[in-house]
Amino acid sequence: MDYYTKGKDIVLKQSDFDLDQTLDCGQAFRWVKVDGDRYTGSFLNHYLDIRCEDKNDGVFVLENVSEKDFLDVWFDYFDLSTDYGEIKRQLSEDETLAKACKFAGGIRILKQDPWEALTSFIISQNNNIKRIKGIIARMCSYYGEYPTEQMLIKETPESLSFLRAGFRAKYLIDAAIRVDSGEVDLKQAASLSLDEARECLMKIKGVGPKVADCTLLFGMYKLEAFPRDVWVKRVMERWYPNGLPDCTKGAQGVAQQYLFHYIRTFDDNKA
Repeated sequence: MDYYTKGKDIVLKQSDFDLDQTLDCGQAFRWVKVDGDRYTGSFLNHYLDIRCEDKNDGVFVLENVSEKDFLDVWFDYFDLSTDYGEIKRQLSEDETLAKACKFAGGIRILKQDPWEALTSFIISQNNNIKRIKGIIARMCSYYGEYPTEQMLIKETPESLSFLRAGFRAKYLIDAAIRVDSGEVDLKQAASLSLDEARECLMKIKGVGPKVADCTLLFGMYKLEAFPRDVWVKRVMERWYPNGLPDCTKGAQGVAQQYLFHYIRTFDDNKA
């Protein structure tokens, strides 16, 4: 990773990074593709306009971003300190994962806020990405920011009807109540073992293993978490009926992202 300031912008040179694969892959829902290789979006209340200047050389421009904000916010958010080339070399010891890494090698795990990740994946249940983004956009517009748990504990399913979130509204409120009371301590959960943290999150109504594991992976950076949706279940049935290979140890969540994208294309192309 290398960067420099250019006027009011940050120019970033980063290998193993693709905006489409990272920002529109279902791990975060507040990014919008504007045109070409440009995205606008937010992380909590930090707004960013980012574009790919040179795909071959991995050059990106973060517009109107100070060096301080880049280092304090976006450096961690895009996980720029992690060598994904090395992770892919590790995972590529397995033949199927080698193909998956080659196909979608620009994915990076976004280091999101635990509360934002938890509530986003509560909303994601039995939902598609377009509707998830719409619900979250309406929520942020209404509150003028990404709502905290203190904001949501005041609500009822009826008062949140404007979100058009359906049954998920009561789960958002329950999450807010339990987090605000300390019954579910997100900071403490991040320090627990994977199983203990999952059990903690599943105290919230509507949070099952998949939502919990998505929160652990994307909101707490537990790379050993391995969320299983219908696509990942197909991966396991087709290629790993006896479990993941040893080369994924410690990076199961990264492997999940590569395999998730590969299986969808695999099925589409009947490869």
